[in-house]
Amino acid sequence: MAASLAEKELAQLIVTSLNLEVSADEIEPDAPLYGEGLGLDSIDILELSLAVSKTYGLQLKSDDEDNSKIFSSLRSLNQHIQTHRAK
Repeated sequence: MAASLAEKELAQLIVTSLNLEVSADEIEPDAPLYGEGLGLDSIDILELSLAVSKTYGLQLKSDDEDNSKIFSSLRSLNQHIQTHRAK
């Protein structure tokens, strides 16, 4: 399934905030962000959490037991943001 507009915006945020050497269009919506797939590490995830917090007004906590699910892919992170963001 193709990336939605919100997923594309989030992919751009990921690329920009982490200075990645890929384009936002290269990030597959269902590919893993962590380890395999995009290859982010725990420091990247922390930086991404800060960027998401600033951009979407959404607090992502490092001790959230759902983090592995939330950050499992671009699509799952986007769904979490859309569900919980400040309106």
